[in-house]
Amino acid sequence: MVRDRNQPNSTHRVLVSGNYCHDVLIKDGVVLAETLGGAASFISNVFDGLSVPYNLVSKVGSDFAYSVPRDPIVVPNCKTTLFHAHFDSGVDGDGRQDRVLKRVSSCDPIKPSDLPESRFDFGMAVGVGGEVTVETMEKLLEICNTVFVDIQALIRAFDGVNGTVKHVALKESGFFHLLPRMGFLKASAEEALFMEVEEVRKLCCVVVTNGRRGCRVYWRDGEVEVGPFPTNQVDPTGAGDSFLGGFVAGLVNGLTVPDAALLGNLFGSLTVGQIGLPKFDFRLLQRAREEVQRRKMQCVNCYERKDDKFRFVNAAGHEQFHASLGVAKQTTKCLAHEPQWDLPSSPPKSTEQVVLCQYTTQSKSLTGSVYEEAIKTVDVESKP
Repeated sequence: MVRDRNQPNSTHRVLVSGNYCHDVLIKDGVVLAETLGGAASFISNVFDGLSVPYNLVSKVGSDFAYSVPRDPIVVPNCKTTLFHAHFDSGVDGDGRQDRVLKRVSSCDPIKPSDLPESRFDFGMAVGVGGEVTVETMEKLLEICNTVFVDIQALIRAFDGVNGTVKHVALKESGFFHLLPRMGFLKASAEEALFMEVEEVRKLCCVVVTNGRRGCRVYWRDGEVEVGPFPTNQVDPTGAGDSFLGGFVAGLVNGLTVPDAALLGNLFGSLTVGQIGLPKFDFRLLQRAREEVQRRKMQCVNCYERKDDKFRFVNAAGHEQFHASLGVAKQTTKCLAHEPQWDLPSSPPKSTEQVVLCQYTTQSKSLTGSVYEEAIKTVDVESKP
C-alpha cells in the first residue's frame, strides 16, 4: 500500500497552515529572481530535511508554478499569492538592507473547513498574505495541543492601492483575545514593536528573533537569550520561517526550548546564504539530526521538573550543543561557491515585464548578517 504523503506517521504530528506563494526579488528596479515563497515552503523544507512528519494545508491558484512535496489545495479561477520584494543597494548603520514588500495578488484564505478533523500534537499558523482568518485560528487551536503562531499572520495589512505590506498593532488585529490559547508567538525585532512584550508574555510564550544577535525567549516567569550562528551574506527572505521550522522541529524531537531555539537559529542562518528556498547539504542535515538525538539523550535525566511540557531552562551542555551545530555548519557548506546574485542569462527585466516561471536559484550577495526579514513598513495604527 502506498502511504499518502500528507498523512502523519508519528505520534508527534505537526499541522502547518499557510499558503505557498510566488516571490519576485527586485534590486534597484531590476528583477533578479523568481522563486517559490511563503512560510509554508520554508518550513516544509526544514521539516523534510530533518525528517519531521507533518500535514500541510495551503492554497494556490491554477497558475502555481512549482512542484512541492505536499500537494496544496488548488483554487480554480484564482491566482497564487504573489509578492514583490524590492531591495535597494544601500544599508543602514546596523548592516540591514531595506526591503519594501508588496502583495501583488492573493489566493483565497484558508477556511476552518479546509483543516482536517483529526487532532495534532503541534499546530502552526504561518500566514504571510492574510490567509489565516480568526475563525481558522480558532479551529487550529481546537484541534492542536500546542500552536505556534508567526505574528506576521496576525498583524500584516496591505495597502489597497499598491499592496505594500503594513503592520497594525497586535491589540487591533482581531486576534489578541486568542493569545492565552496559543503556545508560542514568534516575532522579529521589528514586528515586536507592534506589541507589548511584557504584556503578551503573561498570556503566551514569546520568541523574538534579532538577526545576528540570535533570539530571546520570554515566558511568564523568565527569559533566556539564545546565541546566533554567524553568516556572511544576507537575503532575509524566509529566514524567520526557517527559524520557526527549526525551532518546532527541535521541540518535536524533545529538546528544551533554548536548545530548540538554537536549531532555529542554525536554519535561519543557513537560509540567508541563498536566494529563495535554500538547498541544505545532505551531510549537514545528517550531522544536525545526529547532534539533536545526542543532545536529546544527554538531557533525558537533567530536567529539574518532570511535569513541565516544555523545559525553558538552559540545561547543562547547551553551549556544547551550540558549538557542535556550529561545527556542522562550518564543515558542510550549503553551497560551494561565494554568495552572489545569480542573474538570469537573458537581459534584465523591468518590474513591468515580470512573467512568473520556475527559476532555479543559487545564492546572493546582499551585505550584512541579519537573519530576519527586515521589511520597511508604514504604520496603519499607532504602535502600542
